[in-house]
Amino acid sequence: MLNESFLFLLLLLVIGFIAKNSSLLVAIAVLITLKVVGLDTKAFSFIQSKGINWGVTIITIAVLVPIASGEIGFKDLTGAFKSSYAWIALISGMIVAMLAKGGVKLLADDPQITTALVLGTILSVSIFKGVAVGPLIGAGIAYTAMKLFSFFT
Repeated sequence: MLNESFLFLLLLLVIGFIAKNSSLLVAIAVLITLKVVGLDTKAFSFIQSKGINWGVTIITIAVLVPIASGEIGFKDLTGAFKSSYAWIALISGMIVAMLAKGGVKLLADDPQITTALVLGTILSVSIFKGVAVGPLIGAGIAYTAMKLFSFFT
């Protein structure tokens, strides 16, 4: 029961508690529960293969809520393109989406990189009062940096 993976999760749980990272706490609680109940073997592989897509879908739903609720309409859309800040935001959104695409590839190809990304996120939240946006964009930035590094080496 108290194997290395369980102890690692407990350590991350403590770090998440200290950092007050509720997303991390919920994620670890779910994983620990699955381990304790004995559903880890089948559930982990299923979650690992589908989880990122679920997360992206949930984030997309959250981003589209203002449109669905009527807070943002066509008038807002056309008005936004009159602002230079809106163009900066548009381009930034496109860059972030492309970075995240690389992050999905990196996490699929090299899942152990998630540990370093989660640790970096936790450290930033706890030390620098950063905001935990999850490992996906961090993986995208890491993927881009790795590609640049390999290009020059």
